Amino acid sequence: MPVTWSDVVAFAVTLPDVAESTSYGTPALKVAGKLMGRLRTDSDGGLALKCATVDKESLVAGDDPAFYTTPHYDGYDYVLVDLELVDPDELFELVEDAWHIAAPAKLRQRHP
Repeated sequence: MPVTWSDVVAFAVTLPDVAESTSYGTPALKVAGKLMGRLRTDSDGGLALKCATVDKESLVAGDDPAFYTTPHYDGYDYVLVDLELVDPDELFELVEDAWHIAAPAKLRQRHP
């Protein structure tokens, strides 16, 4: 069964200081007000999720079609995720990673 935006939100809000919000007029997740991911409503859709450059490179270069990028996201630390194709466990691990990247240092220190 495909992962939905509601599934992503339900998981993400269990992490410290995460709230559903908006970014560029689209649904988003923020930690302490900092963007960690947003649901793209463009024609090619997907979830834009903050990630480390090395992780983005390996995910996009891998065999899993759930991970991709577009020219707009080239050079940015966001991987695009097809929610209909992604393995839920892998996605939720990436959401946790996005939290660690986006969360302010003091928050990360309180919640390692």
